[in-house]
Amino acid sequence: MAGIYIHIPFCKQACYYCDFHFSTSLKKKDELVNALIKEIELRKNELENQTIETIYFGGGTPSLLSNNKLELIIHSVYKHYIVANKPEITLEANPDDLSKKRIIELSKTSINRLSIGIQSFFDEDLKLMNRAHSANEAKNCLKIATDYFDNISVDLIYGIPGLSNKRWVENIERVLSYKIPHISSYALTVEPKTALENFIKKGLIKNVDDHVAEEQFHILIEKLGASDFVHYELSNFGKPNYFSRNNSAYWQGKTYLGIGPSAHSFNGNQRGWNVRNNSKYIKSLEQNILPMETETLSTADKYNEYVMTGLRTIWGVSLNKIEKDFGNQYKKYLLQQSQKHINEQLLYLDNDKLLVTKKGKFLSDGIASDLFKINLS
Repeated sequence: MAGIYIHIPFCKQACYYCDFHFSTSLKKKDELVNALIKEIELRKNELENQTIETIYFGGGTPSLLSNNKLELIIHSVYKHYIVANKPEITLEANPDDLSKKRIIELSKTSINRLSIGIQSFFDEDLKLMNRAHSANEAKNCLKIATDYFDNISVDLIYGIPGLSNKRWVENIERVLSYKIPHISSYALTVEPKTALENFIKKGLIKNVDDHVAEEQFHILIEKLGASDFVHYELSNFGKPNYFSRNNSAYWQGKTYLGIGPSAHSFNGNQRGWNVRNNSKYIKSLEQNILPMETETLSTADKYNEYVMTGLRTIWGVSLNKIEKDFGNQYKKYLLQQSQKHINEQLLYLDNDKLLVTKKGKFLSDGIASDLFKINLS
């Protein structure tokens, strides 16, 4: 089984914290869609007859594309690949694009899952992040969307400067009131060369407080756990049968194709990435040339990738898999490097699995980096 990720690199305006590839100019939207369809066709042999079980429109803001354009792209996938009987087809969407009319129209397409970028239900937070929607638009779109879609995910951001624990709890409870079955939640991160970093340096916005973010992360875990959500990946919480199949495939190391400018691909042995420039991407595909670079992963790369992804999930890192895929030397190294984190109650062993404790979850990426292996042939 495999997945296809399709990057739509357009936004109405730039969120201050975002470092993803996008453009606020929509002039080349039609040419971009044509290029996406061409890339889908040119890469049809890469999956070697694997079945596509997920199609994910990310961005950027995919909801800026018309339903007809989205369906054209989906049709191209069906034309050139083997697609599962009931694939998960997700559209990332912003509340300001989800009018009642648009939601009803989307419900009649092959898209069967919405991932809605709410981030916060408070206007002061949305303004600080320069989001394009208002709190009222966020509430209204969820009220309508839940009437037409069963499978909905909502994005929330914690650790926003000025966001109190009380308001954070209100954000969580507001989502729960709509009976949303999946929540993705992320700490606000100050990425290099973003407007947020610039404003913090100038003193216009307070810096992110990691202690507050960690506290709000644990509030999130407690509140969602009490509502029967499964914390299946560091940033993802789902009701049973509502885990994101796209996200799960990524964290479990399955093959995926990344279509579109800046999109990444992975097949277990190689990682690839497309050019991060809309014009160059379009021009290259007009000439039937894939605008992609690739690298072949070393044994250490594959080990590090598995450790990083495994520790973020409820499935953990399998010691048997480490030994089988990488050899006993890697298994010994992993256990040796893990011991101090086990002693600090950040990691624990459950039979064959190495897992992160509740205390260690917020630190899991840093813990994983301590377990990485470098310069081992």
